[in-house]
Amino acid sequence: MRKMPTALALLALLGSTSALADITFFSTQARPLEEAQQMREIALAPYAEAINYMPQETGTFLSRLEAEKTSPDGALDLLGGLHGELGSLTPSILAPLDDLQGSLADAGISQQYMTLGKLGGDQQRYIPWMQATYIMAANRKALPYLPEGADLNALSYDELLAWGRNMQEATGSPKLGFPAGRKGLIHRFLEGYLYPSFTHSVVREFRSDDAVAMWQKFREIWAVTNPRSTAYGFMQEPLLNGEVWVAFDHTARLKDAFNKQPDQYVAFPAPAGPSGRGYMPVVAGLAVPANATNPDASRKLIRYLMTPEAQIRTLRATNFFPVVEAGLPDDLPASIRMSGKAVAAQSSADDAVLSLLPSGLGQQSGLFNKIYRDAFVQIVLRDADIEETLDILAPRLQTLINTSGAGCWLPDTPSDGPCPVK
Repeated sequence: MRKMPTALALLALLGSTSALADITFFSTQARPLEEAQQMREIALAPYAEAINYMPQETGTFLSRLEAEKTSPDGALDLLGGLHGELGSLTPSILAPLDDLQGSLADAGISQQYMTLGKLGGDQQRYIPWMQATYIMAANRKALPYLPEGADLNALSYDELLAWGRNMQEATGSPKLGFPAGRKGLIHRFLEGYLYPSFTHSVVREFRSDDAVAMWQKFREIWAVTNPRSTAYGFMQEPLLNGEVWVAFDHTARLKDAFNKQPDQYVAFPAPAGPSGRGYMPVVAGLAVPANATNPDASRKLIRYLMTPEAQIRTLRATNFFPVVEAGLPDDLPASIRMSGKAVAAQSSADDAVLSLLPSGLGQQSGLFNKIYRDAFVQIVLRDADIEETLDILAPRLQTLINTSGAGCWLPDTPSDGPCPVK
C-alpha cells in the first residue's frame, strides 16, 4: 500500500491548520492551583480545540491589556474577568460582541446582567459568564437560640445581634464570625451588605448619619463576635472546628463545611437593615480583545461556555453558578445545592438591594477596599470616634475615585463624572 505524503498525512490527522493553534484564555478567575486545574480538566476539556488557560492576578491582567492595546496582533484570544475588572479597562480594548446577542437571546441570561455587560455604553463589551455571591451559614446548634419570631430567610441586623447575644449567654463564648483576617473578605461585607442595608449607598453616603448608625450597630454585633475573626480568612474552617456557629462569607469559602457535614449546616440570606437587604452578586464576564488575531475562534469558545452543559461544568469546577437557564443535576455537591437556595432567596427578596462590586477603579481597587477595612479597624476594633474617622477617610476616598475617574455604581445613583462622597 502506497504511503500518504507527509503533508497530506498531517492534514488528515489535524483536519485543518487551526487545530495547531491554542486559544489563549486570560482570566482573573479560578486562580488557585486546584481551581485552575479543575477549569482545564472539567470545564474546558470537552472543547474541540486546545485552550491555554492562563489565570492572572487582577493587577497583571489589567496592566497587560492596557500595555498591549495598541498592538495590531494581540496574543490573547479570550478574557475572563469580574464586572468591575472589565469595567476598569479602556472600552476600546474590548471588541463589541453585539453579534452574539441573537444566539444567546433564549439562554435565559438576566437582562440586568446583559446591560452590565455594556459597561455604560451602547455596545455589548462582555457576555455574562458566571455568578456567585456571599451568604450566611449556621451550625444547626445555633438554631434554638434564634430570637422569638425570627425568620432565618428574612433576618434583620437587629435579630442577628439578638441571636449572637443569645448564643453567647447560653454557651459562654461568642459564636458569630466574620472573615476579618488578612485574606478575609470583610471589605465585601461592608461594601455589599452593611452600607447598602443602612444607607442604600456605598460611596455617596459614606459618612452620612445613616452610616454612623450602621457603624454603631456593627460595633454592637462585633461585641458578640468571636475575637479570632481578625485571623479568619475562610469561614469554613472555624465553622468546622466549632469556634463559630454563625458566619458570613463567599459561597466558595463555605463549601468545605457544607460538603463535609451537609446535615450539620444551613445556608441563608444576609440580614436586612433600615434601607433593605443589601447583597453583592459577583458577576464574571467573557470578553474578546479588540486586537485578537482570531476573533471568530474566540466567539466560538464563548458560545460553548454559554451552553447549559458547559455552565454546569464550570459550576463543578469553580462553585460559580450559571447565568443561563440550566437544570442542576442531582449529583452536585451539597455545597452547591445548599448555597443555590440561599442565593436565590437573597436575590429574589422583596427588600433586596443590589450592590455591584466596585467598578471603574482600575489600579485604585485595592486602595478602595483598604479604606473600608481601615474604617472597620479604627471604628470597630479600636473604638475610634465614628464621625471623626469617617471625616478623615472620606477625602481619601474621594481622591482615589477622582484619580480613577470612576462614576457611581449600584446601589448609588449615576453620576456625571467621578462619584461624589458627600
